[in-house]
Amino acid sequence: MNSSPLVSVLVPVYNAAPFLPQCLDSLLSQTLHDVQVVCVDDASTDSSLSVLRDYSQRDARVEVIHLDKNVGLAKARNAALAQARGQYVCMVDADDWLSADALQQAVDVFAAHPATGCVLFRLLMVYGEGQQREEKDYPCRTFTVLTGDEACLLSLDWQIHGLYMVRADIQRRYPYDDTCRVYSDENTTRVHFAASAEVRCCSGIYYYRQHGQSVTHRVSVSRFDRLRAFESLLRQLAPLRVADRAVPFVTNQLWLSVVDLFYFLYQHGRELSPEERRWGLGELHRVWLSVDVSLFDKTKTSKFGYRHCPSWWLFRLQEWLYFTLRKLIRRE
Repeated sequence: MNSSPLVSVLVPVYNAAPFLPQCLDSLLSQTLHDVQVVCVDDASTDSSLSVLRDYSQRDARVEVIHLDKNVGLAKARNAALAQARGQYVCMVDADDWLSADALQQAVDVFAAHPATGCVLFRLLMVYGEGQQREEKDYPCRTFTVLTGDEACLLSLDWQIHGLYMVRADIQRRYPYDDTCRVYSDENTTRVHFAASAEVRCCSGIYYYRQHGQSVTHRVSVSRFDRLRAFESLLRQLAPLRVADRAVPFVTNQLWLSVVDLFYFLYQHGRELSPEERRWGLGELHRVWLSVDVSLFDKTKTSKFGYRHCPSWWLFRLQEWLYFTLRKLIRRE
């Protein structure tokens, strides 16, 4: 096997045995053959590891790392990154797959435009029994080239998606943000874009499988990880060129998440343990104390329910009244 492949594909795996063959077959049948596929089994409890080892025995381009303890998506990707040797890097989740020409299409864009740091794939969502739909909320195909700062700003509220190939030097400079088990890995996309001189698109397709219930929508105390993920993003953006425009936007997203998570407690607090409720409330209090109020968008944060308030207890009272009134109005 080529010791320096052109592209390294990172595949984090956790209990994905039913989907792995489609994913791996799509990677091994690429028109670009010079590929390294680094798969990390994140302590799966199904037959995922056996599937991975079978593929690695049949094709030397597949390399398998097995973790004894489940560490989450970002840390699993970083374990794969440590073994990656390609000039370019992309990640593919174990239940997704690529069109046969996807990697070649992205590499061709890099070759034609040397200033490009990231190349977005075309995104197709896959629902239910193979139903596919182009995601119109992500206008990836409507631009030819963006500056890295422009792409970063658009990605802050996901006006462009985060499924792409990146130059390895950028990927290694900014590995996946593993601050939290969920949410924080998304920060890496924004930083990769900001670190790029240019961001472009290709016509290669990323097939993104949609499941019925995402882990980020379940009733879980992990919802509060959003706060630390936003705080981590603020720290990473602060030294970059885009900070003047990005930091105020993310600060407001952080504050809106505080209000949203108060609503989560209002609705689902009884489904959490007393310890979880106290921890979640403590996270909200911590952000209330530390958030930079001077960056608030007053058109949003001056409204009842969204005001910072001069005291923590007054803020809690505001939230309780706000969500109670909303509940009563909806019953009428």
